[in-house]
Amino acid sequence: MRAARLLLPALVLLAACSDPASQSAAQPALAQPTRSPPETAADMKTSFAPVVKKAAPAVVNISARRLVRRQADPFWDLFGMGAPRGRVEGSLGSGVIVRADGVIITNNHVVAGGQEIIVALADRREFPAKLLLADERTDLAVLKIDLGEERLPVLAIDDSTDAEVGDLVLAIGNPFGVGQTVTNGIISALNRTADPSGDAAASYIQTDAAINPGNSGGALVDMDGDLIGINSFIVSRSGTSSGVGFAMPAAMVRRVVETAVGGGQRVERPWLGARTQTVTSEIARSIGMSAPQGVLVADIWPGGAAARAGLRQGDVILSVDGQAVSDVGGLNYAVGTRRLGETLRLEVRRETGATANLNLRAEAPPATPARNEQLLSGRHPFDGATVVNLSPAVADELGVDPFQGPGVMIVRVGRGFSLNAGLRPGDMIRAVNGREIGNVRDLMAVAAAEAGAWQVTIERNGQEVTANFRL
Repeated sequence: MRAARLLLPALVLLAACSDPASQSAAQPALAQPTRSPPETAADMKTSFAPVVKKAAPAVVNISARRLVRRQADPFWDLFGMGAPRGRVEGSLGSGVIVRADGVIITNNHVVAGGQEIIVALADRREFPAKLLLADERTDLAVLKIDLGEERLPVLAIDDSTDAEVGDLVLAIGNPFGVGQTVTNGIISALNRTADPSGDAAASYIQTDAAINPGNSGGALVDMDGDLIGINSFIVSRSGTSSGVGFAMPAAMVRRVVETAVGGGQRVERPWLGARTQTVTSEIARSIGMSAPQGVLVADIWPGGAAARAGLRQGDVILSVDGQAVSDVGGLNYAVGTRRLGETLRLEVRRETGATANLNLRAEAPPATPARNEQLLSGRHPFDGATVVNLSPAVADELGVDPFQGPGVMIVRVGRGFSLNAGLRPGDMIRAVNGREIGNVRDLMAVAAAEAGAWQVTIERNGQEVTANFRL
């Protein structure tokens, strides 16, 4: 299967009520019944209209335009004809108003790279939008439009943890440019980690409500008309909806919005301070568990949050704040959606088989050693490479394993000998000419020494490789 990002428009039209049929002048008009959100299964068979009327006005259409530059044609330049140097591309999607002062949440892939972002409200008015925050890891972006003193309709963010598989939900969007569509279904799974970006900290709501191209950034709402997720992507063989859609849960949506409104430039996520792995059937048998559940603690970062909470190597984390943990992605999401400074209650199974409850303080990953990012140049194998000291904070930013450190990681490879030498982003430089490399300063000192022959040891995907170069 392939994951398909959803990139068509989501113009939203207000639901309209038809006029009652003409009645005889001699016959008194019947009173219109008061309608409220459905409360029972029987009510559901009647209509979803009350929920749609509450939610639809806060769903908007978003368009982003970007100029894609292309290489000039020397033939046209020769005759001074000045051929165009680029073309305009656009993307379209949906968004949700989450604050009455014009704060809107959408998918990052809808607005990424856009030089001009336009938001069309449900009443068809259009406004330019400012990008407050883009978080690539969650594929969420926060926009702001300015309407002066006017207050906009909003969708309340419901980040409670009482959603269950089987709950009814509605997905609102504008696939294929036909106007607003509302589809209904159920939550078919929780805590799914089928992220096409491969982010191990992502955990999605899975729904069978039809989510077609155009729903990106749109609302997934419950039967109270509250926002429980942002529709993000589908898994499909054909690229169209096949009943497997994924929405970023409201808990993460709230964290991203709070960061943006507070002026933050990036979302700071708490870090467990431990290396973990999902308990498989094989692991469960080896440690005496009757069935695979939870996440095994494979390593502890010295002095980190996990160490201070009393976690030990070999513990199995079963739940966080009473919510069962089934895999590494679910654990990282449960920790990462908490605010810094909050206390989490972990239920763990010890190697003895006994259970214990531990309190863990949510803390940002440490930024030591200092990043010291450097672009290297000169007559050595690292010419054109950008390197950093790997700390847990840098690892979290790059989405790599912090337990590869400490050490020096290549984060970019530009023009220079490093590109020809086959160095890649993510490589850890372990030794040069027999000298162990512990930090960027060590590497710069070795690189400054003039040498005709170079022996470089790197670690890539857990394996060390030594190569010899002559310059």
